[in-house]
Amino acid sequence: MNTYQGLTQQQAELRLKQAGENVLPSHQPKGWVTLVFNVISEPLFLLLLVAGMLYLLLGSQSESVFLLGFLFLVIGVTLIQTSKTERALAALRDLSAPRALVIRDGIEKRILGREVVCDDIVILREGDRVVADALILEGQITLDESLLTGESVPVLKTFRSEKDICEAPDSQAVYASTLVTKGLAIARVTAIGPSTFVGKIGTALAQPHDDRSLLQKSTHRMIRNLTILAVLLVTLQVLLSALWNHQGWLESLLAGIALAMAVLPEELSVILTVFLALGAWRLSQKNVLTRRLSAVEALGGISVLAVDKTGTLTCNQMQVAELAQGDAVFCQRDATILPESFHTLVEYAMLATPQDPFDPMEKAIQVFGHQWLSGTEHVHDTSVVAFDYALSPDILAMTRVFSVDDKSNEFVLATKGSPEAVIDLCHLSVEESTKIHQQVERMAKQGLRVLGVARGVWFGEVLPTNQHDFDFEFLGLIGLIDPPREHISQAIAECQQAGIRVIMMTGDHPVTACAIASQIGLADQDAQVLTGADMSALSDHELCSRLQTVTVCARLQPEHKLRLIHMLQQSGHVVAMTGDGVNDAPALRAADVGIAMGQRGTDVAREAAALVLLDDSFNSIVTAVRQGRRIYDNIDNVTRFIFAVHIVIILLVLVPSALQWVILLLPVHIVLLQLVIDPACSIVFEAEADAKDIMSRPPRSVKASPFARENLIHALSQGVGVALILLLAHHEMLLQGMLDSEVREVIFVALVLGVFLLIVANRNLSQSFSQNLFDRRNAWLLGLLVGVISLLIVVFNFAFLGDVMKFAGFTPDQLLTVLVLLVLMAIWLELIRYARHLLVNPVQSVS
Repeated sequence: MNTYQGLTQQQAELRLKQAGENVLPSHQPKGWVTLVFNVISEPLFLLLLVAGMLYLLLGSQSESVFLLGFLFLVIGVTLIQTSKTERALAALRDLSAPRALVIRDGIEKRILGREVVCDDIVILREGDRVVADALILEGQITLDESLLTGESVPVLKTFRSEKDICEAPDSQAVYASTLVTKGLAIARVTAIGPSTFVGKIGTALAQPHDDRSLLQKSTHRMIRNLTILAVLLVTLQVLLSALWNHQGWLESLLAGIALAMAVLPEELSVILTVFLALGAWRLSQKNVLTRRLSAVEALGGISVLAVDKTGTLTCNQMQVAELAQGDAVFCQRDATILPESFHTLVEYAMLATPQDPFDPMEKAIQVFGHQWLSGTEHVHDTSVVAFDYALSPDILAMTRVFSVDDKSNEFVLATKGSPEAVIDLCHLSVEESTKIHQQVERMAKQGLRVLGVARGVWFGEVLPTNQHDFDFEFLGLIGLIDPPREHISQAIAECQQAGIRVIMMTGDHPVTACAIASQIGLADQDAQVLTGADMSALSDHELCSRLQTVTVCARLQPEHKLRLIHMLQQSGHVVAMTGDGVNDAPALRAADVGIAMGQRGTDVAREAAALVLLDDSFNSIVTAVRQGRRIYDNIDNVTRFIFAVHIVIILLVLVPSALQWVILLLPVHIVLLQLVIDPACSIVFEAEADAKDIMSRPPRSVKASPFARENLIHALSQGVGVALILLLAHHEMLLQGMLDSEVREVIFVALVLGVFLLIVANRNLSQSFSQNLFDRRNAWLLGLLVGVISLLIVVFNFAFLGDVMKFAGFTPDQLLTVLVLLVLMAIWLELIRYARHLLVNPVQSVS
């Protein structure tokens, strides 16, 4: 077959240098310069930088070193944290990168797919992944183009003459990312990388795209508005300090910076990044790779899951499920022995199948035959094929011819293919054909893919050119199935209990789709099915109406999936979609959460998706939804905590200036508070366990937000109450004649421990303060308490820190005062929680 010289190695290297590698466009990770710029452009860190410079101007080197050291520490940590997702995706891409068998300098050699260039001569064999677009020069192959077209039936590709190519222009072309399921061919490469059919889609997807979630966008707006508020309050604070309290302008500016640091909830952007990043890490432990962090937050709001049947709901591994011979039926599921009457049917099905096939259905036939017929005279592993009639568009059946012996002209024929084709080859009567068709229809309703099997004998030295010239005997039917995944029914039931609709999408026949949907508890056997043809005939309004009740969509093309996603979103749903093909990529990008397959998906689909399932399992999607809901609950709780803490700090900075009291909090104090607040935000709240009802409540509203009025009012009530307790205590201690440094010590210690009380109060509003305090499911809470106490001990026992904080010693009387203040804070926080509980559940509270 090989009479081609191909390119020379020198020509190939030159073309590789000129055109570049045969790779698809992909996302590039951020460089370290960009990361540093993103860190120092945050308002908080700009304020720290300004405050550190002002302390230098005032001659307070210790305060300056403390603030600037904190700034550089954050920059260092950010640079050390690299994106595991990008590395994992690159590793996945490298593992799945195909190799190509090319002819160069007249010699066959196997090279990396990325090294293939235009005009290379490639050899395509069964099991090969096509690495570039090409035209067949010689031979015949069948291709699985489902990743491009969504159609699961293999497509025949062969060399065509100029006349034939005009009639069927696509029949000679092979495309990158398709799979050779059978045959052997030689082809010439016509396009590589971005110029391929796959590459053009990938290039479009690589264009800039705003992947921020609604929560990230609303957080950005909130921080922007609070920044404007901070500027106004800082101006007021500086004027109060300089003109009203007669302080120097530099000291007044430091007080203003302290207030700005108090007003700006910079933790909001931090917690979103940390919560989502840690959520992505947790998902990776459950075989879910996160491509875009915004998807982790969106997971919690999913109301519709539009999933592919093959490989996601099913195992993507064909098995022989049933045999039919006349009125007799054999079901493998409950069988312990194969009846003798079926041995001949299985024997000839194996003979009609290559011994080491690549096609999933042919593999299943060989596995089944060796399982049930091993050790019998019906297994012919050593038989040599004399001739092979391949599957063709005219006859959807294949016949393998075996010579009985070397001396005679007798041949044994084994045929399998579509039932219609095999019935036609056997020249059966109308009555016999009708009976078999009824059997086929019965099996198809069970979700089985049905093949017919026949046998024959030929006497003669020359074999005919057409299979129709043989006389065949119909032996029976073989039903194969891609079985549902283990525990899939429970996973779907869990979704339904959580208020999430599951919609099956498939390119299969509606009868097959309904059968699988019935087996997994998704729909009844006679459920209403929406087909691609139906979608094309419906207006947008009519389609939206139909989608309210439909759970099974069959005979879908990729463009149908994209429209389905848009219609569901227009109806107010948050949609997650699974896909693996190149043409699925636009729909994956359009979905709120696009989910690609890691094992059988294309690079283009993975690049377009927000999540990648490393095990291609639906159960992993359910796990991801649970994780997304937990993360959103914790974001809701931590947002309330952040606003409560900042309200306390704002009042403790602003009120003393307005009343001409001693300044309680300086920038150094607020930075030290961050050592408590930041771990609470990024570790303690993130580690909170699932709520007990997390998968038994409906998805949150599309309009839901941690910045909802109820949440912020609760935070305001908490913060104002705690601040009033501390301010009244501050006033009382001044009346008693305590020194300014002593007052500041008591208030600061009470504030630090009060932050811990706010953490406890906001863990779970459905539990009382004491229940939250003694809830041991979060081990980090105790660790934070130990850390807070250790921090205070360090501050009061190291002279350097004591000088920086303007503290003196701490006495037992001061400790007693702090304990009283903490009790008052705890009582206030519980009263606020109980009042909210009365408003939300008045009937339950009374009973």
